[in-house]
Amino acid sequence: MRLHSSSASARCCNLFCSSHKANARESEWKFQVPVKHKDLEFLIKRFAAPLTAVLLAVSPICNPPESLGQTLDIQRGATLFNRACIGCHDTGGNIIQPGATLFPSDLQRNGVDTEEEIYRVTYFGKGRMPGFGEKCTPRGQCTFGPRLQDEEIKLLSEFVKLQAGLGWPNVSTD
Repeated sequence: MRLHSSSASARCCNLFCSSHKANARESEWKFQVPVKHKDLEFLIKRFAAPLTAVLLAVSPICNPPESLGQTLDIQRGATLFNRACIGCHDTGGNIIQPGATLFPSDLQRNGVDTEEEIYRVTYFGKGRMPGFGEKCTPRGQCTFGPRLQDEEIKLLSEFVKLQAGLGWPNVSTD
């Protein structure tokens, strides 16, 4: 074991900052330069307040997400979309009717560019798209699969509108 003299105290800076350029031999040291109690106390006093301020500033307790509920709704909307819609509308496209995608230009051209209109089409269906609402009629226009509750269709319409505006990025439902 190598002992370092007090002249090595200048090297103790490289434990806390990168301004000191270490030569090849110094970077191969197996033992750290001992820090004197006074030096450590000075560093703690000097950096404790700014470090605490930074930690509090970035803390999720002090700065919660803009809306945790909104984030959860997006995830629920993504899950519903993956369960009920992705078969035809994967990544916002439309495998049945190419001119009826979920991209802003097609939504606008087809008069379905608001959440309310997306809700209506999802609930009652339109053209080749079946309706998914609990009270969807006529029977031939509605899905033969499981129906969605009103709140679920509302989440879906919000999700579709949001995703259309973002260009349909991938959203994890994990």
